[in-house]
Amino acid sequence: MATTVDVIIPVLNEEHTIGRCVEMLRSFFNEHPDQQWSILVADNGSTDNTIEVANGLMNDSGDLRITHLELRGRGRALKKAWLESNADIRCYMDVDLSTDLKHLPELVSAIADDGHSVATGSRLLRDSDVVNRTLKREITSRGYSALFRTMFFTKFRDAQCGFKAISADAAGALVPLVKDNAWFFDTELLLIAQKNGYSIKEIPVRWVDDPDTRVKVISTAWEDIKGLLRLRFGGRPKVANR
Repeated sequence: MATTVDVIIPVLNEEHTIGRCVEMLRSFFNEHPDQQWSILVADNGSTDNTIEVANGLMNDSGDLRITHLELRGRGRALKKAWLESNADIRCYMDVDLSTDLKHLPELVSAIADDGHSVATGSRLLRDSDVVNRTLKREITSRGYSALFRTMFFTKFRDAQCGFKAISADAAGALVPLVKDNAWFFDTELLLIAQKNGYSIKEIPVRWVDDPDTRVKVISTAWEDIKGLLRLRFGGRPKVANR
């Protein structure tokens, strides 16, 4: 039986981009029929026509589902989507598809074939290929990496890349322990996973930076630092019965 894989796309006011994203994913899935793929659009607080456009993309195949939250927050949307999913493997990627889809099979294989619990894309490994990234974002990313690796002695380098996968068992155990509902969700998930002995695979990816990104670098970096301090001095929760 093929492995079931849900690809979650968190969206906030993406009426102009969601159609292209779904079209490209469907085309990719048709070229890789070895898995049983589906798309889950996780809307968090859109005020434009994102949901209406997403509804219009549904077809008889049932490969597209939509979940909606009134409150905003990428982490909040991912929590809901990952915990509602019944797939063997739950992925997520940004709606702009900044990460080249050619890496998706490797992300899934790290869990399905190699037995890792979490797989994450990385823009900071030697074989990574990052395009169009501004100097400010590059310095911020590498500085943040150095900070959390120093504080928590992590083996992974890029915690915030919007390209991750998690096994069903790991999702059920780890996601409820993550407190952050925004951008720090990714880092907190990986740090809790590492603390509890879950295997994490970091994969170098080709990443094309989106000039229309919604991320506010400075304010997001400050929230990330506060999150790191919370975990450093407040501790990381333990998974029960592990």
